[in-house]
Amino acid sequence: MNRKKLSRTALAAGVTIAVVAAAFFILAPGIVERAHNKIEPAELPTVSAETQRLHDSLQIVDMHSDTLLWNRDILERSNRGQMDLPRLDDGNVAVQVFSSVSKSPKGQNVDNNTAETDNITLLTIAQLQPPRTWFSLLERSLYHAGKLEQAAEDSNGKLVFIRTRGDLDRVISDRESGGDLIGAMFSVEGLHNLEGDIDNLDRLYDAGMRMASFAHFFDNEVAGSMHGVDRGGLTALGREVFVELERRGVIIDIAHTSHDAVGEMLDLATKPVVLSHGGVDATCDVNRNLNDEQIRGVADTGGVVGIGYFDTAVCGLTIEAVVDAIDHVVDVAGIRTAALGSDFDGSVTVGWDTSELAAITQELVDRGYADDEIASIMGGNTLRVMDSVLPR
Repeated sequence: MNRKKLSRTALAAGVTIAVVAAAFFILAPGIVERAHNKIEPAELPTVSAETQRLHDSLQIVDMHSDTLLWNRDILERSNRGQMDLPRLDDGNVAVQVFSSVSKSPKGQNVDNNTAETDNITLLTIAQLQPPRTWFSLLERSLYHAGKLEQAAEDSNGKLVFIRTRGDLDRVISDRESGGDLIGAMFSVEGLHNLEGDIDNLDRLYDAGMRMASFAHFFDNEVAGSMHGVDRGGLTALGREVFVELERRGVIIDIAHTSHDAVGEMLDLATKPVVLSHGGVDATCDVNRNLNDEQIRGVADTGGVVGIGYFDTAVCGLTIEAVVDAIDHVVDVAGIRTAALGSDFDGSVTVGWDTSELAAITQELVDRGYADDEIASIMGGNTLRVMDSVLPR
């Protein structure tokens, strides 16, 4: 083969490689998200005109979504995933908590996971995130915070990044006077992103972190996980971090944390704590859900239990299953303890997206809840916690 033929062959091979690489980086993130964040449409209750009016008057708060993990613009309506700004608007959501998932083990399950593997590394590379995020859990969370802050800046004032009680008050006051602002709060799902260094709290706090769970699906340097190997309590670092988070006005989230650590956190708490997303074992006996003693413990702090919409939270993909869990929280700890925590876009399958939240309001109406009770469950209780804990 002569040099010209070799050159043409090399060029063709290079072009082929470039095309394949481009196709991978363009198509792969969407393919992966569609595989992980599915909607299997459930049979929803018909929302009456009266209930829709009630729903439209509510200040709705969702304590957990993982939308920042995925490579799409949250300001634009998407044909994938379960939540974005237009769909938040459709569902009349006043405040959405956006969480940062910085690590997820391969073969993730609710029973037993080590910290030795990570699904997120390849995703960060495939989504062409900055190289600093490829191998640093802290940098991944800082990137997510920056992504949310940039979305707020690009929203023409529609999306407000909530850092203080004043920010929260501005959103609610605007909505009560007929406006349509939506608040966005940044949280982290697991403090493994501290990378074992409490000084990294400064960077996360300055980036806007105002809610934090201590663990995700594996044990880490601050706490054991419900789904880990040892499932221990808080470490010495974890107890130090707990006190510091309370001092700064960061809402403490017990989601995914081991039962021993949850007990310690409830004992240590001087401010309201939350379960941002999950369920109760009375209606769904899965190793991630709270027992009655823990529900009462959250209530004793003045906190709330956010019920998710996915199978391992409520053992079903129906509105009825969600409200069954809400009913149980109310029965055990009173109306002030029940709240919402969807886990939208958290690698879960659900029966509806955020635009269809009026179906939950309808189910609560059908079960005989009064309007003021519905207002508390759908967001009022969580707003009370936020107003109590957030810095001034």
